[in-house]
Amino acid sequence: MKILVPIKRVVHYQAKIRVKADESGIETYNIKYAINPFDEIAVEEAVRLKESGLADEIVVVSFGVAECQEILRHALALGADRAQLYIHPDPIEPLVAAKCLEAVVKNENPDIVIMGKQAIDDDANQTGQMLAALLDWPQATFASSIQIENRQATVTREIDGGLETICCDLPVVITTDLRLNEPRYPSMPNIMKAKSKPLSIEEISSLQVSMTPHLVISKVTSPPERSPGVKLNNINELIDKLHNEEKVL
Repeated sequence: MKILVPIKRVVHYQAKIRVKADESGIETYNIKYAINPFDEIAVEEAVRLKESGLADEIVVVSFGVAECQEILRHALALGADRAQLYIHPDPIEPLVAAKCLEAVVKNENPDIVIMGKQAIDDDANQTGQMLAALLDWPQATFASSIQIENRQATVTREIDGGLETICCDLPVVITTDLRLNEPRYPSMPNIMKAKSKPLSIEEISSLQVSMTPHLVISKVTSPPERSPGVKLNNINELIDKLHNEEKVL
């Protein structure tokens, strides 16, 4: 069984975001990047499935600039077998990313696509669902538990009302939620091994997908600054403020 794991290079979750003066986007100079946390969870789950004997090969793929090799090597150090990078200098919106992944899936013919439910830079939460629709595959989104048996995936999903368990025949697209697992730290021997694992680099034009964007970012702004908090001496002062100033009570 082959597992395909798409991963994305995003601004590190602890990095301080700065908006450009012309509000056209965020400043990227001297900013730290990392693998999207939800995608790292997807890589970890794929590795666990392989360690349990359910998968034979894990392929990770990314679309973006040449620096994406760093996150691909990280995924290889976690346990993926080989990686693919398709070079594209500009941001890729969800629909275009899904069409690119559709082309990769047709080339690789995986049994399962495991990917993060969303990227923390745009929080779109669309690519996995769009990919499943393009492939006409079943989908199991927001997974917090995955069991594979007899060419069938049993997935527990996190939904607004609690948990939902569904069964899908393979091939299937699965998107990961935070509580699915806790990714491991790559060991030094595995980091060294990752340097020699296959990593192919091609231009994204080789996928023969139109990269014309359908969305235009008109403006990016910082959120308004929050007013400082007020320390009160007792509960009576709190009730007074809620009643007279906040108009809550």
